[in-house]
Amino acid sequence: MAADSASGQALRRRRGASRAEARAGFLFAGPWMVALALFTLVPLVLTFALAFAKVQIAGIQWAGTANYEALWADPAFWTSARNSLLFAAVSVPIKLALALGLALLLSRASALAGFYRTVLYLPFLMPLVAGSIVWTLLLTPGAGPVNAILGGLGLDPPDWLRDPRAALWTLVIISLWPLGVETLVFLGGLQAVPKDVTEAASLDSPVAWHGLLWITLPLITPVILFNLVIGIIASFQIFIQALVIGGTTGTPAESTLMYMVVIYRAAFRYYNLGYAAALATVLFAGVLLVTLLIFRTARSWVHYEGRAQ
Repeated sequence: MAADSASGQALRRRRGASRAEARAGFLFAGPWMVALALFTLVPLVLTFALAFAKVQIAGIQWAGTANYEALWADPAFWTSARNSLLFAAVSVPIKLALALGLALLLSRASALAGFYRTVLYLPFLMPLVAGSIVWTLLLTPGAGPVNAILGGLGLDPPDWLRDPRAALWTLVIISLWPLGVETLVFLGGLQAVPKDVTEAASLDSPVAWHGLLWITLPLITPVILFNLVIGIIASFQIFIQALVIGGTTGTPAESTLMYMVVIYRAAFRYYNLGYAAALATVLFAGVLLVTLLIFRTARSWVHYEGRAQ
């Protein structure tokens, strides 16, 4: 009887401790959950609702699918969607490759490694508007140093800002400027690779890139997946750089007209909030679909430690 009483008291103490831990967890997570609901979920629901409405000074009227029908017939929608898809397809692979290359160099640099990491992260701290203006000045024909250097090397420099064939590439170059976050994420993944594994790979094959291709890269595929998803989402949300270079019209010849610029123009230039909401919901659905497809295919190429393949 005494043993049963003692075990019962111990069980009640454990249950009380578990409830106390649960209350503490809810207490700490509560402010974050409230902020998530107020600043993410509520605006998301309102955006979906406004997509089926016509917003006027007199009030909000039900519009049905009129905004989506107008979107389907809007040439700016198709132009911006094409530009955004092309920008994402070009900028994301280049950015990931550069970030991975820099991370590999940093992982092997023992001296001044902290200094190099700080230097790489500094561009991320610069406001996007300021960074875009600096790049615009650097690439301005006749005044910027980039074309002067290319001309001095005997090359024919393009008109980065006024040639429709080069303007999108200019936007890609500017977007590659802040590489610090992706590089540090890759660096963290590389530092998590066991050294004995890489040393064994170097003994098995004297060719350095064999170990990188067959050992290191498979071990950091979860990190690659993370940077890939974040990069695709960010590429479809590019706005400040495109606005600085091409304004709200996407000059030259709508080559820099990005999807977010069209949303901004519809909402704050034409004050068509319902149409802007419809554009935003299509973007949300498209990015969500792409993300789900990536996660679906990730089962075949992402390798997690301890998971059976």
